[in-house]
Amino acid sequence: MSSSDKTLIALFTYGGGMRGLVPAHFMAKIEERTGLRMADMVDIFSGPSTGSILNAAITRRHPDHPARPLYKARHLVKFYEREGIKIFPPDQFRDFRGILHDFNNRTLKLSQLNGLFRHGHYNPNYLGKALKALYGDAKLGDSLSSLIIPAYNIDGEQLEVAEELDETGDTPARTVNNFRDEGGHAVWLKNMKTNCPPGASGRTPDVSLYDAVMASCAAPTYFPCHHFNARYPDERGEMSYSAIDGVIFDNPCISYLGAIRRHVPKDHNLVMIILGTGYTNRSIKKEDWNRYGSLGVVDPVNDLPLINIFFHASESALTDGFEEDMGDNLYIFNKSMIAGLDDPGAPSTQIDDASPENLKNLKTFSEEIMEENSAKFDALCHLLVHRRDRRGDEGQTSLSSRARKFYYLFSGRRKSD
Repeated sequence: MSSSDKTLIALFTYGGGMRGLVPAHFMAKIEERTGLRMADMVDIFSGPSTGSILNAAITRRHPDHPARPLYKARHLVKFYEREGIKIFPPDQFRDFRGILHDFNNRTLKLSQLNGLFRHGHYNPNYLGKALKALYGDAKLGDSLSSLIIPAYNIDGEQLEVAEELDETGDTPARTVNNFRDEGGHAVWLKNMKTNCPPGASGRTPDVSLYDAVMASCAAPTYFPCHHFNARYPDERGEMSYSAIDGVIFDNPCISYLGAIRRHVPKDHNLVMIILGTGYTNRSIKKEDWNRYGSLGVVDPVNDLPLINIFFHASESALTDGFEEDMGDNLYIFNKSMIAGLDDPGAPSTQIDDASPENLKNLKTFSEEIMEENSAKFDALCHLLVHRRDRRGDEGQTSLSSRARKFYYLFSGRRKSD
């Protein structure tokens, strides 16, 4: 990593429903090891779906102490353990619904079956209630650190496309902005603390954390889309969104290219931390793919193969270039869930398994990631504490005694240095 003190640290947290317990445990271990809060050490938080739940909570200000975060990461571990079974109650009819879905759409289109599907698998009220309790009336603009929450707007009819006239003033000029986009589009809901590019820090939309996160968590086939309004302080004014899960388009490579890089000053160094929820992309034999048919490739019974491909395709195409750009400034903590599925203690790849057994298995899975990357984990904690120490030297809040002990232990510096 560059020796420059002008360093920004960005954290990307993957989506994955209940598998969000994995990065929650990981963040809790970082906080335990360093004695600091994640919001004290990280400048930019990004990530979709369950990642947005974690990031929005970790950066929420304490109502009585506005300079401090309200939650520790261990509080988010308890959140998943407490609320998970309410958000994802045991679904005894999951396979049956898949059969009915195929029967309903392929054969008779029985209208009386529509009620089983039109609202998704789960009642969103339970998720909404949990998020309202977690965020209260906090706004996106209240976050302690820069916060980026992605969602995908499926309704683009309210967009207005500005047309530029050519030199004659008669006909629209052929520019990159001269197109009509009435389809869906990615939305980055941002509260940026850096003013790069100029004016970025003043473009935060007026939107509640509840609405932003609900939208980013609206996973297709699990929850309905979330409709909400966001008011921008610029020419966009009030925008109306009908949004679904940000996982549709977001991954570390996309987040870096589309949302983070432009906010890093040219004289600054960017370090990215990526906390995964387990890789779940499976290999599919050609015989199985051909057997699925047009509906089978999106059937939950088959583990939604086409949707999984869509989620992983862009990341696989961009990973090499992304890793080349970041070099030693990239810290990835993740591993495959597929390789160990035969192990009875392996966590479920499903995002909706909130059973007590799976909660234990997810914790074990996070511990395995840390053990397999122990040297990298120590190096990351050292980096985070070192940078926080530098900020403390510049007039920020001083380090806790635990963090200072950790820093001196791994840096080799004397307390008198």
